[in-house]
Amino acid sequence: MQALQLNGINEPLHLQEVDTPSPGPGEVLVEIHAAALNHRDVWIQKGQYAGLRYPCIVGSDGAGIITAVGPGADASLRGQSVLINPGHNWGDNPAAQARGFTILGLPEQGTFAQYVRVAAHYVWPLPAHLSFEQAAALPLGGVTAYRAAFTRAKLQAGERVLITGIGGGVALLVLQMAVAVGAEVWVTSGSAEKLERARQLGAKGGANYNDEKWAAALVKQAGGPFDVIIDSAAGPGFEALLDAAASGGRIVFYGGTQGAITQLSPAKIFWKQLNIMGSTMGTEQDFADMIRLVEQHKLVPVVDQVFAFADGEAAMQRMAEGQQFGKIVLKIKK
Repeated sequence: MQALQLNGINEPLHLQEVDTPSPGPGEVLVEIHAAALNHRDVWIQKGQYAGLRYPCIVGSDGAGIITAVGPGADASLRGQSVLINPGHNWGDNPAAQARGFTILGLPEQGTFAQYVRVAAHYVWPLPAHLSFEQAAALPLGGVTAYRAAFTRAKLQAGERVLITGIGGGVALLVLQMAVAVGAEVWVTSGSAEKLERARQLGAKGGANYNDEKWAAALVKQAGGPFDVIIDSAAGPGFEALLDAAASGGRIVFYGGTQGAITQLSPAKIFWKQLNIMGSTMGTEQDFADMIRLVEQHKLVPVVDQVFAFADGEAAMQRMAEGQQFGKIVLKIKK
């Protein structure tokens, strides 16, 4: 089979022939029709990820058709259109992942290939309203968004929610899910164009996080502080989120693209009774609940651009530049 393989740190993706995997006991073989990029793929390429091992086939998100089943797997799965849950071996504690938790694409060979094998219980029927490209944009971002917003923050209809850094795949999925359940959504971005596109998806409004005192201005614009804040940046700007949060508010962050949180006022946290929580990926139950929400509301992930399989390195460069609005997808099967 053909696969986009990384052969070392800072090496480009190479389209090359590799062995086609065979499904083992309880496994299925999925012919990948579309795969989506995540920032972890770029970090692996740059050598900025734990457990690096080269050569490797990255890619955590994929959708396709089951072409073979291993011993003990349900033979009726063959021929089904599916998407893949990329979070494996969460463990028995729903509050946090076990030490053996892994994400498809490292250490297991990932979805930037014509075929991938996974345990049968990690494949889910393709939602009928989604294409392969749209479905491939859902798994990792969708489960991360769902757990952050609903399992961790307990977001409810009618609450006012702020989503920072709109434009990334997870942030956009939080926006779509929050709007679907009846929350009032506000966003931040460094781009006026992205703020406007977020409004078209249902956001009430937003602010440019490069503006001085943006948090105070956005609270005034929104008519009050935010019950829930979903963040992926962290960094020095995290302090502003304390000002934007309502008393008793919940702040959940699932990433740290701006680095360490260098300064926080303890008084703002304890006097406002704030809850600050981290979130990573999600349990199998989170994934099931996410799929149910997507199907119930016919949500369609925002796709920024679809690249041909052979143009995988160009897709990685677009991801690294950070200018996308939505998910970047590879069309594996023509």
